[in-house]
Amino acid sequence: MSITYTEQKIFTMEQVRELFLSVGWVSGKYPTRLYKALMNSETVITAWDNDRLAGLARVIDDGEMVAYMHYLLVHPDYRHRGIANHLVEAIKEKYKNYLYINLMPEESKNAAFYKRFGFDVMPDGVAMQLCNFADKR
Repeated sequence: MSITYTEQKIFTMEQVRELFLSVGWVSGKYPTRLYKALMNSETVITAWDNDRLAGLARVIDDGEMVAYMHYLLVHPDYRHRGIANHLVEAIKEKYKNYLYINLMPEESKNAAFYKRFGFDVMPDGVAMQLCNFADKR
């Protein structure tokens, strides 16, 4: 298996939908909106096994000081192959001159994964969200 990585937004709406649904993320239920959001994002790094989308990282940034890694996901068929590690390292390299790279793991159990790359839990940070869709899990 040879995984290739790119920042080119060459994915299709169906490829993105399938990837997000494969990990159970509700975003995959809104493929048109998800695709548009990714296409309008500053950075999307994708991992490919030939023409199959195996993983994706998305970053929203302000162009100078703060980058926010909003998505990091790997299709279950490709887990434990170093894809997530490669995506995180690529983000760290691209944004190494920013003051902060922020992220908010969906589940607290994922914090240990990010700590391996130098991320720390903010001592007084609190995750907050306003949910505007009806299908709240």
